[in-house]
Amino acid sequence: MADKSSDPLAMWHTMLGEMEKNYNAFATQAMTSPEFSKVMNQVGGVTAGAQKQFGDLMEKYLVAMNLPSRAQVVSLGERLHAIEGQLNEITALLRQVHHNSGAPDDGYGAPRPPRTKRPPSEGDPK
Repeated sequence: MADKSSDPLAMWHTMLGEMEKNYNAFATQAMTSPEFSKVMNQVGGVTAGAQKQFGDLMEKYLVAMNLPSRAQVVSLGERLHAIEGQLNEITALLRQVHHNSGAPDDGYGAPRPPRTKRPPSEGDPK
């Protein structure tokens, strides 16, 4: 077995571990400073402003191209979902009314009256 002091893989592993510890210590020290938090807040504000401007620009572009925006498509989807729900309720009510009415199962025409008169049998005199 190779000696730990002469093993290149072990030396590499040790070196990476030390680099990671040093980087973590530096990052922790940098993040605790008030300047770092101030810069991060400014970067966040700039990013939010750029995102809003891009959204406004895209909205104007879609209006110019006569295309719906994402908000309009989402609104349309919600309205369509509500309409489908109402249609399902109407369908269920119609099925319930149809079932209670005694109409034929094929769904066409008026319900047939019950057949109470029977044809005469062969042994029955007229």
